[in-house]
Amino acid sequence: MPHLLLIPLIVAAVYLLAPRPSLAQTETPPVSQCQMIARALPSVTFASFSADPVLKVQAKADEEVRITYVGHSTFFIETPAGVRIATDYNGWYAPPALPDVVTMNKAHSSHYTLNPDPGIDHVLHGWDETSENGADHDVVVGDAYIRNVPTDIRGWGGAMEPNGNSIFIFEVAGLCIGHLGHLHHELTEKQYAEIGRLDVLMVPVDGGLTMGAESMSRVVQRLRSALILPMHRRGPPISQFLSMFGSGFDAVTDDDATVTVSIRSLPKRPTIHILSGV
Repeated sequence: MPHLLLIPLIVAAVYLLAPRPSLAQTETPPVSQCQMIARALPSVTFASFSADPVLKVQAKADEEVRITYVGHSTFFIETPAGVRIATDYNGWYAPPALPDVVTMNKAHSSHYTLNPDPGIDHVLHGWDETSENGADHDVVVGDAYIRNVPTDIRGWGGAMEPNGNSIFIFEVAGLCIGHLGHLHHELTEKQYAEIGRLDVLMVPVDGGLTMGAESMSRVVQRLRSALILPMHRRGPPISQFLSMFGSGFDAVTDDDATVTVSIRSLPKRPTIHILSGV
């Protein structure tokens, strides 16, 4: 699937020229599998891993990842090594088991909680009010490498707040899995480059609470992911979102809320997979 995996050269060049924080001499972070030209990443926290995380994280591309739609913008990701991750965790939609990692965005209280279960080891906010550059996560937990790309967010008054949202990216089992969060604008060239390749894309399809279907469809088409998982549906029927795509995209409606995916089982053509509950 070369057309699904390659980033345009102009995007790669933008990323290469963008300033990036330097690494500490003693740190040896994993190389992002999603960023073709990445050679070094900002400081990485190896949160829980036995010997040699650089070699073991993302190592087995033939293994499967389970993704379950829980509700609203929450997916429950289970890695081959048993790491449990909940996206846009708010405490209302209970995942099948207590997560090891939760990610959050602050657009509405349905996307975060300030009182997560104390048994959750890693709580990653998609915003950072103490930094003008937004949140910055580079964390290895078990066989998962988790990072984020900040985007702006629309406030209650309509003005845009810099770096108030994050696109979280989960690299595991050779897959690049991206969650757009509460995305309020089309992405810049720099943001596309920072994201890199996304094999699996979790995308809001609310028709306007985040972005209109036309704008969101342009982001989806640009990212060209193999597996597209709609979420955050409010108001308009899913057919409105599907109507934005031509013959180059397939659509599947599933009676199950869970899909199991590996790098080898990805669809040959971009496929919008509508899980039960969406």
